[in-house]
Amino acid sequence: MSGVSLTWPWALVALLVVPVLVVAYRRGLRAQERRRAALAADGLVTAAPDRSRRRHLGPALLLAALTVVLLSLTRPVAPVAEPHREGTVVLAFDVSGSMAATDVKPSRLEAAKAAARAFVAKQPPSVRIGVVAFGGTGLVTQRPTDDRAAVLAAVARLKPSGDTSLTDGILAGLGAIVGKPVKPPVDTENGPAPGTGSGSGATQETPIGYHGGTAIVLLTDGEDTTDAGPSAAAELASSAGVRIEPIGLGTPAGTTIQVDGFTVATALDEPSLQAVAQRTGGTYRRASDAASLAAVYDAIDVQWTTRTVPHEVTSWLAALAGLLLLGGATVSVLRQGRVV
Repeated sequence: MSGVSLTWPWALVALLVVPVLVVAYRRGLRAQERRRAALAADGLVTAAPDRSRRRHLGPALLLAALTVVLLSLTRPVAPVAEPHREGTVVLAFDVSGSMAATDVKPSRLEAAKAAARAFVAKQPPSVRIGVVAFGGTGLVTQRPTDDRAAVLAAVARLKPSGDTSLTDGILAGLGAIVGKPVKPPVDTENGPAPGTGSGSGATQETPIGYHGGTAIVLLTDGEDTTDAGPSAAAELASSAGVRIEPIGLGTPAGTTIQVDGFTVATALDEPSLQAVAQRTGGTYRRASDAASLAAVYDAIDVQWTTRTVPHEVTSWLAALAGLLLLGGATVSVLRQGRVV
């Protein structure tokens, strides 16, 4: 097998016993034939010995079993493909002032944080989780890591305030995945176009590569307070292989919040979030309360992949030797009435 290594290679010396046994077996056959010839001369047995190759099958299987047992003494290590869940998930929290609304109890942001804690607890160590906070700008508060305590601490620190820019939230999520800041796409015909439509000339100044098996969970009410929408940023995520899974927090009917003494209406904007999901291959879902939001997290798929891990395969060889031994003994008993 390719890539196999031996923990105790010096144990291969034990294989020298195999040719010795082969020679002994052949000598035994010749001695047996001489005895048969002598007995045949006295008329005690028939003169024709069994010349079929099948007579060697039982001993050959027993010898193969011994060979495999001796090989197992080297404690071989072989690469084994293991399926596991792997990838990066960035939890991008909208922390604008509207996330303090209570049409989702106890509030939109607190419900999102509670479900995020449940989601983090369920993920295997192979899934790295990052945290992004976005309002008028986007900020990576925790780079993707397998340190669950660090992720939970980053989630706990989130507080609502300010405006909302979905574009900055997506770009910050991409930056967390890529490991460096990601700038808004540039429209080669009309100049910088952060978050503007999907124009054919929209490009990224610095290539960010392809990042399959990654997802940005966009937790927001979808109310974008900037002039430009998030379609160009979503297109950039799609070209990088990053799915965006928008989760709508709030209700379409909406509610009101108090901002600096003013009463401001706020409602869930689903169309913009549905467009982002469609553009990146994600799925938009609405979460009307903490329980349904937890169910949304459960529905998010993280990529199943295989990785090659070195494993000692001594037990596999022992099992193979046992099968060969059983086969050899069975054949010998059926043909000769004895094992050897």
